Amino acid sequence: ATDTEALRQDLIYELNSLLEQDPSARDTTLLIAPRVLADFFDYNDFLGQADRVLRKMKLDGIVQIASFHPDFQFGGTDADDITNYTNRAPYPCLHLLRESSIDRAVAAFPEAEAIFERNKATMESLGQGGWDALGVGKSPDEDSSQ
Repeated sequence: ATDTEALRQDLIYELNSLLEQDPSARDTTLLIAPRVLADFFDYNDFLGQADRVLRKMKLDGIVQIASFHPDFQFGGTDADDITNYTNRAPYPCLHLLRESSIDRAVAAFPEAEAIFERNKATMESLGQGGWDALGVGKSPDEDSSQ
């Protein structure tokens, strides 16, 4: 997709494709958008559209969308906060998951809610120097506009 309308259409296609598959064959899919929504705030606005698509297709409680973006920023954090990297990806990405698969994961990991906190703590422990040493992406102090 090269614009948000095309991405919305791709989202609808991927949702339908996911639902057509047997859950034992496919529980999840990624919609990666390297040519659209480079700006995180535009991406965040698009997530509202994605939620409306879920509601219109009556998929609330059936499919969940996890969001990842190169400049992802949690509310209440600074842009360079290392914990933002838990939701960063090389390109804007929507991870579509069947909620039943999430339910199975929670059953397998009884303290599933702790995973998010553990991921953040790992990033804090790693710090900027550790992140830079991994060589896997922009460091937290790089200007995202470059």
